[in-house]
Amino acid sequence: MTPDAAQGKAPLTLQPELLAALKKVAATEHLLVAMDFDGTISPLVDHAADARPLPRSAAAFAALAALPRTTTALISGRALDSLRAVASPPPETLLIGSHGAEAWLGPGSSELTLDPDQLTLLADVRRTLEEIVEQAPGTLLEDKPAGVVLHTRLAADDVAEDAVAAARAALQDRPDVYLKNGNRVLETSVVHASKGEGMAFLRQATDATAVVFAGDDTTDEDALGRLYPGDVGVKVGLDFTQAQFRVEAPVHIAELLETLLRERTLAVGEAP
Repeated sequence: MTPDAAQGKAPLTLQPELLAALKKVAATEHLLVAMDFDGTISPLVDHAADARPLPRSAAAFAALAALPRTTTALISGRALDSLRAVASPPPETLLIGSHGAEAWLGPGSSELTLDPDQLTLLADVRRTLEEIVEQAPGTLLEDKPAGVVLHTRLAADDVAEDAVAAARAALQDRPDVYLKNGNRVLETSVVHASKGEGMAFLRQATDATAVVFAGDDTTDEDALGRLYPGDVGVKVGLDFTQAQFRVEAPVHIAELLETLLRERTLAVGEAP
């Protein structure tokens, strides 16, 4: 019987190379543990408001946040208010929302403010998308501080494809309108931002000496592309990625966070 089985735990399923990388990065001076939320800490769901972190992931993430010389962060496409509502992050956790357009580093953090031209442009983008949604059953819109999201998860595949194509045709040549494809969504924004910029901002703000980041979506590739040698990047799912490592599903992120917690606890000298 394995030690994990003897303690009533599921046996480890992470690849040995990933386990070795987690052990190595856990020994860094100041560790930044940054996670995407939807599809990573939380399974994907049809309705965004129903998303919740897996209990094991939430527990390990909160415990990491409490360790010395360890900073946790969520980097999400969600607006910050939406992210807080579904993730219930530990109070110490830093937040990047709206694909990098919003940032919260603690009390006193400034809110995103659009100028009059951006507000006018955002209203025009929404009107354009409203016309498309009216003709595309199963699609819907989500408002964010700097953009509007076209959701197609509940639409038939052909309807979803046509809706996204129509939105792109209408908006892709508009100055100062930025488009991003995601998992059954098309993100629009009047602010140029990315999860990669969010990652770079967090590294600078925390003086992290190494980073662990995991994400599942196309937009997470921007953050994965900003990792340094010695960092650990993990892709959730089977899509193309530039990450060094891959896991199949959010349940494996729970295992990753528990492993990282165990190794980091040993490295900083905290009692288990």
